[in-house]
Amino acid sequence: MRPLSPPPAAVLALARDQEGLDTTAQCEAAGMTRTRLARMARQGRWVRVAPGVYDTDPVPVDHRERRDLFDHRRSWSAWRAVLALGPTAMPVGQSALVFHRVRGLPVRITPEGSVPGSARLPREVAVVRQYDPTTPTVQVAGRRVPTVLHALAQAVPTLDRRHAVAVLDNAVHQGLITRAQVEQAHDLARGRRGVERTHDWWRLVDGRAESPLETAVRLECVDADVPPDDLQRVLVDSRGTFLGRGDMVWRLPDGRWFWIEADGSEVHAAPAALYADRRRQNALVADGGVVMQRVTGRDLHGPADLGRQVATRLRNLGWLPGQPLPETPSTLRARDPYR
Repeated sequence: MRPLSPPPAAVLALARDQEGLDTTAQCEAAGMTRTRLARMARQGRWVRVAPGVYDTDPVPVDHRERRDLFDHRRSWSAWRAVLALGPTAMPVGQSALVFHRVRGLPVRITPEGSVPGSARLPREVAVVRQYDPTTPTVQVAGRRVPTVLHALAQAVPTLDRRHAVAVLDNAVHQGLITRAQVEQAHDLARGRRGVERTHDWWRLVDGRAESPLETAVRLECVDADVPPDDLQRVLVDSRGTFLGRGDMVWRLPDGRWFWIEADGSEVHAAPAALYADRRRQNALVADGGVVMQRVTGRDLHGPADLGRQVATRLRNLGWLPGQPLPETPSTLRARDPYR
């Protein structure tokens, strides 16, 4: 059998921009025939993952070796949905947030798309939504996408509490919306199916959270009636020297701080980060002004209740809510982007 020549460069370049995916129409426009596409699939070079959509990477998406695997899964799912729905399709809801690179969504998103008229696809490929065609949109990666404000209004009612607050936190943290616009998104969401259970969630938004893990840990503490006294707090030693910025802190009666450091694997797993974290923690503990607890995503899913653990530890340390917080030394305020 005559070996296949490599796909056209234009096809491969397009796939790189679409999480490895191409459509039949895109391939034909670049000079590939349907016969050649079928042969690529039969030989296991490409995989047909939806009607008219091929994955140029034959390795199943869940088994790929990528540092950004979770983000890749989400983006792959969002792209597969809009490509399967056709060139006029628009990612909406959770898929729109993926296009806007908002973090905090579940690993397995609900792939959502909207098209003029009607369309049907297997639910695992795309949930087809009908949205007001006058919804404001912007261009992202060559597609019309609802604005972040409208995408949040569409997506939050479809999420659980943890992921809903996480995406709102992250949108504010990235500067994609302002804190005031959270209420606008809430107003836009009113009347949507599922929004009734979310009304208390919007008030929990705090854009100082630097990762979805920090949001999740904070919610655990809120539920245990020990909300942090401050987030992203600049901490100093007894001489006023900068020691670090605490993800979540509680002021103790003896003047010390109880500090929770949320270790997301994407930031803290690299060797350089591990060494830097260890040096910083040693300095903090040696000074005696900080009691530190480090948590990871595993602590949220373990048999013990993280919020109750933190509450017990704080009670043992004598913490009481409403303690006055000292001012950050003026010479160090430049290190604190949140004040």
